Amino acid sequence: MSGGRGGGNGRNGEDGGVVLRPPVDVMRPRAAEAIPGQAPPPRELQYSLKLDGFRALAFVLEGGRVVLQSRSRRDLSPEFPDIAAALADRLPPGIVLDGELCAYREGRLSFTDLLRSHADRVRTGVPVSYIAFDLLAVPGRDVRALPLRDRWELLGTALSGAGPPLQRVLATEDEETARAWFRDLRDAGVEGVVAKAMGSAYRSGSTWSWRKVRHSETVDAELIGLVGPAARPRALLVRLPDGRTLTTTPRLTAAQARQVAARVAETGGGVTAETDPEHGPVLRIARPPAVELRRIAGRHGSPSFVRFRGEGV
Repeated sequence: MSGGRGGGNGRNGEDGGVVLRPPVDVMRPRAAEAIPGQAPPPRELQYSLKLDGFRALAFVLEGGRVVLQSRSRRDLSPEFPDIAAALADRLPPGIVLDGELCAYREGRLSFTDLLRSHADRVRTGVPVSYIAFDLLAVPGRDVRALPLRDRWELLGTALSGAGPPLQRVLATEDEETARAWFRDLRDAGVEGVVAKAMGSAYRSGSTWSWRKVRHSETVDAELIGLVGPAARPRALLVRLPDGRTLTTTPRLTAAQARQVAARVAETGGGVTAETDPEHGPVLRIARPPAVELRRIAGRHGSPSFVRFRGEGV
């Protein structure tokens, strides 16, 4: 893909209304532990569904050309030709959307089907939709500097006559509705809720103006190794009940590292340096203690360390 770096190559009204070209770095929400509360009217937050799909910016360019830019700046349009064709057919050159490519199987979102070939999805009858949640440009105008409330209205107008497989994400300004979605839509494959400041401009990179709250679950595991020095480990090597081994993320805090080092020393079994074939250099623990982990719903990331089993909540 051609174009500028960082925030993207924006231009004013040339080339038949195309003012924004790939690549453009996406705006990314920061993780939050709980759904933030809504302010009294005028309401300050929009709540939208966090879907389990491929994040993609959709650029409709001249001559019916479409680029579906992934977060890593790869063009996904050859892998999703039906979506690219729908964008080219139903939207004018100059439109740039932000959204998710989502596959559906038996009434729920299916991320694994996105990893299959287009031919496989067609053969097995797995539909794919592009669910847009933001608008970066309209013909002749880069709108990233506008507040979300204005971009959201423009997005609704842009997609008003489009129809499936193009649609706008389900969103609300009502906090209780958002909490009901978070509670009730997990079985449909919805990962959680994203809360966005209505006054926020679209800026590339991570921001607290958008906050994502995902479902999580706790799981027991064995602590079988340390990553980093025994006195201050960076992460834990754990064995899950199904036999898989994983390293925890994010990096342990200083307090967690001290806690882990003290507990491992208390076991009295010692540690042995070795190279794990999957995880690299580790300190293997002779007497593995039980730990509790928190695992986020969906495909993203490894479990995080919560506490040692037997400690109070």
